[in-house]
Amino acid sequence: MSEAAVPARRRLSDTLAVYLKRRVLIVAFLGFSSGLPLALSGSTLLVWMREVGVDLGTIGLFALVGTPYTVKFLWAPLVDALDVPLLSRRFGRRRGWLLLAQLLLIVAIVFLGACDPAASPVVVAVGALLVAAASATQDIVVDAFRVESLDESEQAAGMASYVAAYRIGMLASTAGALFLVSGFQSALGLGHHAAWSSGYAVMAALVLIGVATTLVATEPQRSAEAAAAHLAAVAHDNPVKRVVTAAAGAFAEFLSRNLALVALAFVVLFKFTDALAGALTAPFVIDLGFSRNEYAAIIKGVGLAATLVGGFAGGFVARAYSLPASLWIGGVLQAVAALAFSWQAVVGRDAAWLTFAIVVENFTSAIGTVIFVAYLSALCRNPLHTATQYALLTALAAFGRTYLSSGAGFIAAATGWPAFFAICAAAGLPSLVLLGLLQGRGHFVGLAPAEK
Repeated sequence: MSEAAVPARRRLSDTLAVYLKRRVLIVAFLGFSSGLPLALSGSTLLVWMREVGVDLGTIGLFALVGTPYTVKFLWAPLVDALDVPLLSRRFGRRRGWLLLAQLLLIVAIVFLGACDPAASPVVVAVGALLVAAASATQDIVVDAFRVESLDESEQAAGMASYVAAYRIGMLASTAGALFLVSGFQSALGLGHHAAWSSGYAVMAALVLIGVATTLVATEPQRSAEAAAAHLAAVAHDNPVKRVVTAAAGAFAEFLSRNLALVALAFVVLFKFTDALAGALTAPFVIDLGFSRNEYAAIIKGVGLAATLVGGFAGGFVARAYSLPASLWIGGVLQAVAALAFSWQAVVGRDAAWLTFAIVVENFTSAIGTVIFVAYLSALCRNPLHTATQYALLTALAAFGRTYLSSGAGFIAAATGWPAFFAICAAAGLPSLVLLGLLQGRGHFVGLAPAEK
């Protein structure tokens, strides 16, 4: 074996070994717990409602129950500033909040499963909101826990594991829940409502995986290091003042950094290419003459596999290269991937090329997402403000996805599909310009090791 091959093999083994570290495995199991509730107040619930005859107008309004996921940064300061009585004293700041969110989540899922969508959609909406609020709170704490518990070199691997487990959790609460309901009806002879209630009860029981993970975990070291300052605030300030101080301190501390506004603009724009193209991928495929079943089969099959593989590839890139270099790789790959759909528009209804285009898009998007989250995690350096700052950054990232991409339909109608996806690729350039500015002005110094 050559001398060059030995270090290369060692680097590969080190990269794979990081996924088996205790801290990374704990983050993965927490990812499962985070992914599990999403569909229970979303797509799975809508299937149940439609089966019992709830009208489409009412079903459409249920999209609003996802609001807690969008505005969770509003109560993130509570997580940073306040302790949970008894739980925080016994398990620590982060684990106390985790246990509270998970216990509330179990109760909310059981309550939602006991509701009858046919008899009272309003009560079902309340139950769904409770599930979404508890789930969003769990997400706030899990994000803070992940950022504070993992070393810089483990952040990308932790996020890759988190994303993979999150997807498995979503699969359990979509296809898994539907199979369970069908099984309860056919094998046990349960009635329709009893089968659905039992299915939701099983989903609530699966949250215990997250509870067990929280119990075997240890409080993040960075959170423990901030305990003295946190306890001093608890001793001298009332709860309202602590929350206000935590919120103001989180924003002020971040904005005091060099090039803070440029960094925030970069956060908004980095995933813009994905957001713009993703907004119209499904209508584009239907316009080409593909059936929704063909599209769904590709998305749920090779598309899901490409996302999972891309997530772990992103973890490998982040460990092999410096943070700015990794962001360059992720940003360029995301932009170039959109051109595959431009060529798809030229060749028309070609299933093989569509499979290739979706694989490329999902693979590169997952790489970019893992590296991007590693960057967001590096920005949240103060353990007194981790939950608030990370929730705010993810809200800004969602701004591009939700609002900047809202004009995608008008662009496609004016330019046609081939030009539209070329524009999507070009939409990645502003973030790369900002990345060059941040790198040239020393923004990444101190965020992560500069050389690898």
